[in-house]
Amino acid sequence: MLLLGSKAYSTALTPPCSPLCHSPRLTPLPRLRFRPHRRSVSARMDPTDQSPEEVYSVWAFPPEPVRDRLRRIMEGLRAPLGGPAFEPHATVVGDFRSRRSAAIEVLHTAAAGVQPYTARVTGVARGTFFYQCVYLLLEPTPEVVAASDHCCGHFGYKRKTPYMPHVSILYGDLTDEEKEEARKKVEELDKDIFGLEFEISDLALYRTDTADKSLESWELVEVCHLEKK
Repeated sequence: MLLLGSKAYSTALTPPCSPLCHSPRLTPLPRLRFRPHRRSVSARMDPTDQSPEEVYSVWAFPPEPVRDRLRRIMEGLRAPLGGPAFEPHATVVGDFRSRRSAAIEVLHTAAAGVQPYTARVTGVARGTFFYQCVYLLLEPTPEVVAASDHCCGHFGYKRKTPYMPHVSILYGDLTDEEKEEARKKVEELDKDIFGLEFEISDLALYRTDTADKSLESWELVEVCHLEKK
């Protein structure tokens, strides 16, 4: 305190001004919006579900009249060459491990974002292993590929090879000669199969233990019907 005449003045130091004191008013930044991180299949597991993790895959089903037509071709190939029977389908998501409740939940979530789409048969080919013995090739149109990409993203599935849409019509460990015989026989069984177009409006969750080549343990778990938006 300093006395000058009859007046008292404070000697307290005034703190230095902040560098921002004389800055122009700052415009607030817009709030950032973050999309919630997509949880993996394992993260969605119901804690009350004590079922074991098993191997599943997601299939696209052709409409029933087309499935009947494909079944007849498949039966005609198995008659001379053998092999297990299975439902005609195009694989959308390859085999992955999950508990059943989690896989069902993710299937419904994924299917809600997919509309019915068209598939077209472009040819028949033979593969190099049991589950791709002889198959019908499907045209990899943007909507066919996008449906698989969308579902794979939800399931956290990473492809090891580029997506090749197809419908297997024969499983088996056959020689190249037997595969070629089967490939040629397809056109004999259904000469109009090439160029066939059909709508995919059902996605199915299948339990598919690939170690079981008899397919006796394979099981249809859930089907989701695709709705037009």
